[in-house]
Amino acid sequence: MAPKVLVSDKLSPTAVQIFRDRGIEVDFEPDLGKDKDRLAEVIGKYDGLAIRSATKVTEKILAAADNLKVVGRAGIGTDNVDKDAASKKGVIVMNTPFGNTITTAEHAIAMMFAVARQIPEASASTHAGKWEKSKFMGVELTNKTLGVIGAGNIGSIVCDRARALRMKVLAYDPFLSEEKAEKMQIEKVELEDLLARADFITLHVPLTDATRNVLSRENLEKTKPGVRIINCARGGLVDEEALADLLKSGHIAGAAFDVFSVEPARENPLFDLPNVVCTPHLGAATTEAQENVALQVAEQMSNYLLTGAVENALNMPSVTAEEAKVMGPWVKLAGHLGSFIGQLTDEPIKAINILYDGAVAEMNLEALNCAAIAGIMKKSNPDVNMVSAPVIAKDKGIQISTTNQDQSGAFDAYIKVTVVTDKRERSIAGTVFSDGKPRFIQIKGINIDAEIGAHMLYTTNEDVPGIIGLLGNTMGKNGVNIANFTLGRSDVGGEAIALLYVDNPIPADVLKTLESTGMFQQVKPLAFDVV
Repeated sequence: MAPKVLVSDKLSPTAVQIFRDRGIEVDFEPDLGKDKDRLAEVIGKYDGLAIRSATKVTEKILAAADNLKVVGRAGIGTDNVDKDAASKKGVIVMNTPFGNTITTAEHAIAMMFAVARQIPEASASTHAGKWEKSKFMGVELTNKTLGVIGAGNIGSIVCDRARALRMKVLAYDPFLSEEKAEKMQIEKVELEDLLARADFITLHVPLTDATRNVLSRENLEKTKPGVRIINCARGGLVDEEALADLLKSGHIAGAAFDVFSVEPARENPLFDLPNVVCTPHLGAATTEAQENVALQVAEQMSNYLLTGAVENALNMPSVTAEEAKVMGPWVKLAGHLGSFIGQLTDEPIKAINILYDGAVAEMNLEALNCAAIAGIMKKSNPDVNMVSAPVIAKDKGIQISTTNQDQSGAFDAYIKVTVVTDKRERSIAGTVFSDGKPRFIQIKGINIDAEIGAHMLYTTNEDVPGIIGLLGNTMGKNGVNIANFTLGRSDVGGEAIALLYVDNPIPADVLKTLESTGMFQQVKPLAFDVV
C-alpha cells in the first residue's frame, strides 16, 4: 500500500505534485491545520504530515496519530511541534533549514539598513506631507563593526554580505572553529568582547535553553553606546523590556525586530518607540523561499517514506539516501542483535555497549545505535522505533556507550552488542555477508554462523552427545520444519548453544517437551522482523 500524506497548511501545487509523482497518496487540505479537533479526527489515517506554521502538532494530535511516521515542517522553526511527544511516539520531525537561508539573511541586512538610515520613519513622515530632512540623520555601514551572534547557515551569509559592505565582522559562536572563522575572514570573539565593540548586533541562533535571553538586561547594558540591535532569528533571544528602557535612555540608538517573544505581536514594549523598525516575522516571506522550503519538505518526506533516508531531522540522526542504500542491511543487523538480547533479558537493563569493528565503524553510528537500542526495547514496548528508543532508554536511566575499532578479526566488519544488568552481561555479534543478509556470528563468546529467520529457537546446554538428535526428532514429530540448524560450543564438554531457524512459530507444547527432558538450561523461542 502506498504511503499517505496529509498537507494541512498552504504548500505550493508543485510541492503537492512531488508527492504524487513519487507514488505517494496525498490529501491537500490547506486550512485543516486551523481546525485542531478535525485534525485529531483524521490524522490516524496518515503516514506523513506536511505543515507550515499554522498547524499545531500537539501531544493530543500525536496521541491520535496511530500511523504517523514523519512530520515535515516547510521552514526552519518547529515551535509549533511538540518534539518531545513526537519522539516518544516514534515520529520523526523534519524541517527545511536551507530553503530560506538567503531570504532571512537578506532581511537582516535590509533591517540593518533600515534602522541605520531610519527609513520607515522617514517614509511615513514624507507620506504625511512633512519634509523633515534634518530629523533623520543616519549612519553609514561602511567601516562599522557588526557583531553576529550565531555564524551558522544564516549567520554565515550575513557575515559574507556584511564584509561586502566593507564592515568589520565579529562572530560569537561556540561551534565556530578558528579555522572556519579565518576562512570566512571574520574574527571569532567571546560574547563580552562582541558586546563591547559592535556598532550593530544581529542574532542568528535558534531559541534553546542556552540561547534564551542571550541579550539579557545585563548583557544589553554592556553594549557599546549607540549600538543598534537586529533580531530576525527568534523571539525570546532578547529581553524586550530591557531593550525598550535602553532605547529610551539613548544608550541603544535603534533596533530592528522581525520576531517577538509573543506572536502574533499585538502589543510589545518596542512598539511606538523612535527608530525601532518592526516587521511581522517576514524573514522567510519571499516567493522564492516559500517555494523552496515547500519543495524541499516534499522531497525529504518522500525520501523517508519510500527509502528510509532521513534528512534534516530534529529528533533522529540524519541518514542520506546514499547512506540508506549502503547501511540498510547493517541497520537491520543492529536491530536483530538488539532484538535477540532484548528477548532474552527479563531483568532491568543498566547499560548498553555497542562495538563497531572494521568498515562498519566508518558508517553513521548514531543511526545504527538507534536501531540496536530499538531492537532491545521492543520486548517491553512493541511500538518502539529508532526515533523513540533513545528517548525511552534515557528515561529509564540506561547508559549507552559505543566503541569503534579497526578490523580485528576474520570479518571485514561486525557489530557486537552487550547488555549489562545487575545479574549478568549478555552479548551477541553479527555481520553482513556479501549477499546482503545479516548473520549472527557469536553468542556468549561462542563462534557460530547463523542465518536470521522470522521464527527461531535458541537453546543452551552442556556439550554432551544426543542434543542434535533430540532437537531434530522433537521438531520432526511435531511437524516443525527446520530451515537452518546452527551449533556452537565453548570447548569440548563445555557450554554449547543451538540456534534453529524454523518455518513457523514453535507451539508452546513443543517447548515444554524440550524443557521437560532436563537436557537444556534455556529453551527460548525468538521472533525477528526480517521483511
